[in-house]
Amino acid sequence: MNNLFSNDEIYLFRRGEYLRSYEKLGAHEKEKDGEKGYLFGVWAPDVKNVFVTGEFCDWSMEAYPMTPEEGGIWSLFIPKIKPGMLYKYVIETHDGRKFYKADPYAFTAEVAPGTASKLARELDYEWKDEEYLKKRRKTTPLEEPLNIYEVHCGSWARDEDGEALSYSALAKKLVPYVKEMGYTHIELMPVMEHPFDGSWGYQITGYYAPTSRYGKPKELCMLIDACHKENIGVIIDWVPGHFCKDEHGLSTFNGSMLFEKRQHPQWGTDIFDFGRGEVKSFLISNALFWIEKYHVDGIRVDGVSSMLYLNFGVENEKDKIFNSKGTEENLEASAFLRRLNYEVGTRYPDVMMIAEESTAWPLVTYPPSDGGLGFHFKWNMGWMNDTLSYMQTDFPSRPDRHSLLNFSMMYAFNENFILPLSHDEVVHGKKSLIGRMPGDYWRQFAGMRVLALYQMCHPGAKLSFMGNEIAQFIEWRYYESIEWFLADDYETHRKQRQLIKELNHLFTKEPALWERNYEEEGFRWLDADDSAQSIIAFTRKGFNPKDELVVLINFRPDTYEDFRLGVPRAGKWHEIFNTDREEFGGNGYVNYEELKSEKEPWHGFDNSVKIRVPSIGGLILKRRR
Repeated sequence: MNNLFSNDEIYLFRRGEYLRSYEKLGAHEKEKDGEKGYLFGVWAPDVKNVFVTGEFCDWSMEAYPMTPEEGGIWSLFIPKIKPGMLYKYVIETHDGRKFYKADPYAFTAEVAPGTASKLARELDYEWKDEEYLKKRRKTTPLEEPLNIYEVHCGSWARDEDGEALSYSALAKKLVPYVKEMGYTHIELMPVMEHPFDGSWGYQITGYYAPTSRYGKPKELCMLIDACHKENIGVIIDWVPGHFCKDEHGLSTFNGSMLFEKRQHPQWGTDIFDFGRGEVKSFLISNALFWIEKYHVDGIRVDGVSSMLYLNFGVENEKDKIFNSKGTEENLEASAFLRRLNYEVGTRYPDVMMIAEESTAWPLVTYPPSDGGLGFHFKWNMGWMNDTLSYMQTDFPSRPDRHSLLNFSMMYAFNENFILPLSHDEVVHGKKSLIGRMPGDYWRQFAGMRVLALYQMCHPGAKLSFMGNEIAQFIEWRYYESIEWFLADDYETHRKQRQLIKELNHLFTKEPALWERNYEEEGFRWLDADDSAQSIIAFTRKGFNPKDELVVLINFRPDTYEDFRLGVPRAGKWHEIFNTDREEFGGNGYVNYEELKSEKEPWHGFDNSVKIRVPSIGGLILKRRR
């Protein structure tokens, strides 16, 4: 068989511009001289020999020597071997050392704790989502409502034997639940193959292989297809910043640093070499692979801050390193991210790219042509930290910390933000969200209701981790199910879920809550500074003035019978949502009656209404047309 790569392809691969590298590297079912088998290709430069081994040769180390090509590529066709067989590469260095390595481009792998790659057929799933994709292509991510339900496949729910649900079981159970609850998207914590359950998938060995823990690649396609059938988008977590040091993985793949440049100072993992062309080809090809082969609607890039700064996690001054300009930015990593977002955006402008970035790095969601990184969205970690710090403050001390509520609006439109209440906030001793709330049992649930309303009405897209919607008291545990019995057996938890459900559906129904999420014109303060009463009030606007909403949130236990609130226009206003409704677990301190505005200036408007304000509660008003 001829060389695996042409000279032009080698050139592009070395430059980081061969963006379908998975079509050549890895193991592909082929036919040669009338015999079916598999054609193997692997990048392993500067080594003495590379062998293919597997169960088809009783794992003999040297039974199948590969042929060297230009650019450190090795290839071999093996006839008569079949899908499902396990295999690895044996890398022999010039000093005689030998390493068993999983295939970096394998499409599937054996179930952990096994570490071998598995021969697979080309993914030939018959998708049924063309209508959904056609609709998606007509929009861009910033034009649609975005309310994300973050999911860990292994612990959303478990079967009767306590085992994790398969992808196909999730398609039958998770998708109807998300549809009923009114979320617009799910975000899957990493589904790429990884050796250690406790890493939650964030330390990967098989970037092209959906983890076999939950089934076969086609079953993951079924899950995504089922989401699309119900008009639910799918975002995946992706980890291009670092990878685990397990000996069968990418670490020291050719006996020395190849995919990696150095070790992460905090996490004990290896950091990718973002300046090496072959590594860029590997990673950008991988992002495109998940979009093209698995029809994902978005990629959330994990740990962007750790990529952007050379000294992220470095504690000792003497250990710090600097770039050619004498500063701490990782210039190669930022160039890689711009290139990644350019390549995805050029081919798939309707697929969202999301940065989990927690620093003040500028222009994260601006185009590369304007000096930005090119993401569509950035997680607003400042909002998350300030909000949760405020919410766990006891009520008498809240007036002194009022700036934690209004400071986020100083920068809310500097980037296109997502407001995350993610898995990271309910682990490692941080407590569950409801576990942070002060006060007695009732006040804790009231705090959860207020937090949900504040997140939903604050400018920015939304993200919440599974279990938050039922106010689970324990922290998330990756090895067991969310405690769904709480919502089945306890009224307070069931009513909390009802509130989240109605709030989610209200979000998509009311354009003012999402149409201008990333524009200053979509928000106006009515009162940002009422620290004494711990109350904030503001308006949200869509493109149609008739859609404007007035929002008031009271973060203290006091109630008010005749609270005056400014309204943008004269007329009859009515309450379309109140967290204190009895069906949500509240006291029923609501505004049932129509609210006719009075010609009395208030909050910068010529007209105002008098309303009832519930204890630790919030409400939304809308003018009747």
